[in-house]
Amino acid sequence: MKHTYFCALVFFSLSLIACESKREKKAEMKTPISMSDSVSTETAEVSFYFYEEKNDYPDAILEMFSPLGNQVFKPGKVPFEFNIKNYPFADGLSGFQLKLILNASDPVGYNMPIFQRELKEGTYRAVAFLVDEEGLALKEFGNYVDRDFRVGDTRPFPFSSEPYLAVNLPYDKQEFNAEDEVTIDFLLLGGDLKLDQLKVIIAIDDAKYEVNEVTPVRISNLPKGEHLISVKLVQNNGKELDGPFSSVNKRIFVN
Repeated sequence: MKHTYFCALVFFSLSLIACESKREKKAEMKTPISMSDSVSTETAEVSFYFYEEKNDYPDAILEMFSPLGNQVFKPGKVPFEFNIKNYPFADGLSGFQLKLILNASDPVGYNMPIFQRELKEGTYRAVAFLVDEEGLALKEFGNYVDRDFRVGDTRPFPFSSEPYLAVNLPYDKQEFNAEDEVTIDFLLLGGDLKLDQLKVIIAIDDAKYEVNEVTPVRISNLPKGEHLISVKLVQNNGKELDGPFSSVNKRIFVN
């Protein structure tokens, strides 16, 4: 009797897990994509789509104490200091961390709110944000912060009120298996897609997908090989923005 009850409980638990794992795809678009080399041409029908996402920490607050806006440092170690509220960062839970992007580079994760980065002379834009258990950026106002600063004798970025992008996923040169789902996760800073009449165009090779909300986009059924992913912020009429971070490119490999 106990054995039967245990088996039933296991089956029920697995059924719940299976149901939860089947997330409904929204705004799915399938399009052919070709990969050519010196030997053959492979064509596949890739899928673009997104899921209904839930922010478990909408009240999380990330404050940046250092660097200050347009602060100037000597080349070498630059201090970064953050204050984090309403988020279990201090508990050291697995997968919870703070991520930092400098000048559209790949994000670097940290498990401490105070650290240093060895930086060369240059002008930098820092975008820091908190992530959830899946590693996706939290996207509510206050979950992220941005700041410009300089290292050495450099000029600040030209003033611009244009919104811009920060790409969390994927990393440049990241590798995936053929059955993997590739996630394009990004933040929009300094603006609002609807209020500013903007849209985001995600392109992989010659295939394009447009989104009108800031949500992770998934891509599946990519053929094996090297792919170039572009995430671009444009006006609804297709006109590109002038800012240096309105477009971000990443190269990935599917094995």
